[in-house]
Order: sequence, then structure tokens, then C-alpha cells
Amino acid sequence: MNDLDLFSDPYGDGPRAEEPRGRRDQRRRRKRQKRRRRSGRAAALFAMAFLVAVFGTGGVLGYAWLDDKQHPPDYGGAGSGKVTVQISDGATGSVIGATLERHRVVKSSRAFVKVYNKETRASSIQPGFYQMRLRMSSAAAMALLLDPKSRAGNQITIPEGRRAIEVFELLAKKTGISVKEFQAVARRPKKLGLPSYARGKVEGYLYPGRYDLDPNGSAEQILKEMVARFNREAESVDLVGKAREAKMNPATVITLASLVQAEGGKPSDLPKISRVIYNRVARGMPLQFDTTVLYALNRRTLTVTNDDLKVDSPYNTYLHRGLPPGPIANPGPDAIEAAVSPEDGTWLYFIATDPTSKVTKFATTEPERQAIEKEFRAWQKAHPGQ
Repeated sequence: MNDLDLFSDPYGDGPRAEEPRGRRDQRRRRKRQKRRRRSGRAAALFAMAFLVAVFGTGGVLGYAWLDDKQHPPDYGGAGSGKVTVQISDGATGSVIGATLERHRVVKSSRAFVKVYNKETRASSIQPGFYQMRLRMSSAAAMALLLDPKSRAGNQITIPEGRRAIEVFELLAKKTGISVKEFQAVARRPKKLGLPSYARGKVEGYLYPGRYDLDPNGSAEQILKEMVARFNREAESVDLVGKAREAKMNPATVITLASLVQAEGGKPSDLPKISRVIYNRVARGMPLQFDTTVLYALNRRTLTVTNDDLKVDSPYNTYLHRGLPPGPIANPGPDAIEAAVSPEDGTWLYFIATDPTSKVTKFATTEPERQAIEKEFRAWQKAHPGQ
């Protein structure tokens, strides 16, 4: 070992003259403490810098978030171009805003909701189709939605009990699409979403009610919407389950409901008419409904002749017992409910004794039937041509 090895400083201070061991150890401890203090101060400064960076950035982001919430992005002005937007029934402000944003009418749904919440007339916005513009301010979009002139669709109400051909005629008059085109679509039922028990027939499954028709919609789209409405309503009332409880299949329920609807006047009469059908079928009696004969003849009249009653058709319930092979109209919810829940009673007959006032009377025996038929004949005599 050389001299330098004995006196070299392990902490890098270089060779020193020999000094007492105690003093040397004390000096080394002081140096270590000094280094620890410097490291601690550096760590503290780094931590402070890190916290300032984090909270500073958080403050900036927090301010940006609050600013976006208070002043969400929005277009300015009345916009340009054209786009048709559908507002669904029962849509809330947020749903309307999301719809408008999706169609690029407004820049953000949040901006529209802010305007919606301040507008006292917002709840009066009607469902349907609206002619809007692209890149509008939310205030301008709200103004258009409140303007009846912005309504772009065709509103139509399909009455309960109309036959498919009559529905096509109403739709053709409203949309300008020909009856033949609707008939052609009905002959291609696979795309309409009919339930399996409909057996590819639209009769009975074009749900009545109010519709907002897309001004650019096709015959297929319109009929598809009506069938979809039937499917939703059938599911909501558990048609399949109720048919099972009544020991019928759903198709039979709709057929029976169509008869109830066609023969009924007032809603309160429908469960009674349903009971008459049940009672006559149970006794093996033919239904003998003029409405089924007129369906076979594609006519609407209160006067049915003896020759009419001879028409060779499975829908002629004078010649064939039981229910006809399918619906004769498109029934509404009351008739469908009556079909599965008939009123208790022994009636076998009913006659509309005053059709204009929708008065229907019921009978159990043949003499009772003859008595109410006389009432009808008297009404018919007093109202020639009806």
C-alpha cells in the first residue's frame, strides 16, 4: 500500500495531512448532513413546482369547463340550406337538442337546451316533421320549431275500422302516392315487419291513429311505420299472452276484433258484440254479418240484398259458419280488448236500430230480435237512401 492510500479522502476532497480520527469522523458527518439538507430542499422545490403546475392546469381546465357549461358552443345567425327533421312524440328538450345536433342544425345540444329551458312556449312544440336550416343559432332553431309554417310533414288520422284499400285511398290523397303503389307494397310484405301470425297480409295490421308522415317518405316506409305501430301496441297489451288465455291465436283475435269494430257503434257496445260472436260460434250458428258480405263485395252500404247474401266468398258468413278467414278491417285498441274480454251475457243478436246516432240494441230470443229489427226498418223508412 502506498502513502496516498492511507490518507486519501473517500468523499473526494483529495489527500490531507494526517488528522485525529474523531475530528475526521465529525467532519464527515457534517458533510453528509449538509448533502441531505440540500437534497431535501431540492425535493421540496420540485414538489412545489409540480403542485403549481398541476393546480394551475386544473384551474385552467376548470375555468374552461365552467365557461363551456355557461356558454356552450353555438352557431350564430339564421343558418342556410334545408334539412327535414322529425321531432318524436313526447320528446324532451335534450332529445330535441340531440336530434338537431345530429342533423347539424345546431352546434351543440347543450346550447339548444339552454334556450329551450328559457322559452315558456317550449312545451307547445308538436311532434312531426319540420323544415329546418343548417348551422342555425339555437334561438333561431327554437323560433322555427314554434312556427306552424315550419311543419313539413303531412298529418293524417286513420280512423278505426277502415279496410286496407280505404287506408291506401286516404294515404294517397294526403301524400300524392298512388293507391296502386300502396297495393304493390302490400303484395311484397316481407319488408314491412308484419308479425308471423299475419301470414303476409296487411289487412288488420295497419294500426289506426294519428301519423306524421315524412314528406319524403315512400309507400313502403309509410306502411312499415303503421305495421311497426301495431307491433308496439300488440306488445304493450301482451296480445299473444291474452290470446293464449282466451284459447285463441293472435290472428284469430285480430279477425274477431275486426268484426267487432266493423259492427260496433259506441265503444260501450263492443264487448257486447264480442259476446254475441262468442255465443253464436259456440252454438254453431252462422254469424250472418252484413259487414263480411260487404267486405267480399268491396262495398259500403246499409242496404244488403238477397243477391248480395249469395256471394261466393269465404267471407260470406251467411254461407260459412265460424269466423271469416282473416280480418275485414283494421281494428283499434278497444275492439282488440273486447275480442279477448267479452262482456258476460246471453245475447245472440244485435241490430243498429239508429245508425246515425250509433244506437245498437241486443236480443237473446228470436221474438226479441224481430222487435228490434222493426225499429231498424222504421228508421230506414224515415231515412230513405241511407
